[in-house]
Amino acid sequence: MNQPNPREEQQEADRTPQKPARPPSGRDSQGADLIALIEEAMPRLSKGQKQIARFIVSHYEQAAYMTASALGAEVGVSESTVVRFSGELGFSGYPELQAQIRETVRVSLTSVQRIHAANHRMEEKEVLDRILTQDAENVRATLEHIDRDAFERAVEMILGAKNIYILGMRSSAVLAQFMSYYFELLFDNVRLIHPAGGSEIFEHLMKVRRDDVFVAISFPRYTTGIVNATGYASSRGAGVVAITDSLSSPIAAHADVTLVAGSDMASFVDSLVAPLSLINAIVAYIGRKKQAEVTETLDRLEQVWKEYHVYTK
Repeated sequence: MNQPNPREEQQEADRTPQKPARPPSGRDSQGADLIALIEEAMPRLSKGQKQIARFIVSHYEQAAYMTASALGAEVGVSESTVVRFSGELGFSGYPELQAQIRETVRVSLTSVQRIHAANHRMEEKEVLDRILTQDAENVRATLEHIDRDAFERAVEMILGAKNIYILGMRSSAVLAQFMSYYFELLFDNVRLIHPAGGSEIFEHLMKVRRDDVFVAISFPRYTTGIVNATGYASSRGAGVVAITDSLSSPIAAHADVTLVAGSDMASFVDSLVAPLSLINAIVAYIGRKKQAEVTETLDRLEQVWKEYHVYTK
């Protein structure tokens, strides 16, 4: 591990940060652009700041969870140099830069890289506590930041739809199936689109119309298929409800309403607890609004379940 150079630290303190050529990309685009931002800033950085930059570019999955002090110690500069480096890129401080590095990790890492990142963050004996704690934090953050008006609009769109199309791909497919299972108890017009390759998704969407609603569910890493399907449904005039992790998600660009649920990963496994809880809230809220119909449907189902011994006593 390198040691900070006192002479260099004094030179760092005397430097006047220059205004970055462009604002940090994380505020309005994908986290992967952070690497381009750092590379663009490289010519104007001091020697110590360049060491920080190179470490972040090469080891961003590790840097994402290091304090400013730990990052400085790793590359041989002081904590204050790390803070000044953050300002040189246009961030308000290291916490904002770290949040952007985490965004890069979240949307860009392969599954293998996620495993390595998780191993940097926790020991084996910490896995249970860290995973459950992260999931609880995702739910808390979702509740704190959810747009209540958007939630209401999404529910009203779904209630007024002639047909409800639901699509989630890869790990998000289980969220789509969960929503579809309960929506089919509430509506007669639900169409779960089963993920498939090639043009099959669009064959399912060929009949989507202006009075329909398309619910798109996607979390990093985003798939090309759902982005294209969401764009197609929007181009056909259907109302689009996006359930995703960020307003900068690629499916949000095509949505009439976007509902954001936290999904920060603690391991290579996608964290879907908060999105599932959000979908649960949507189902429960619609159930209250359709209480009489739902009660009648469930009464009939209970009779069928009892007659055919669906559930054990």
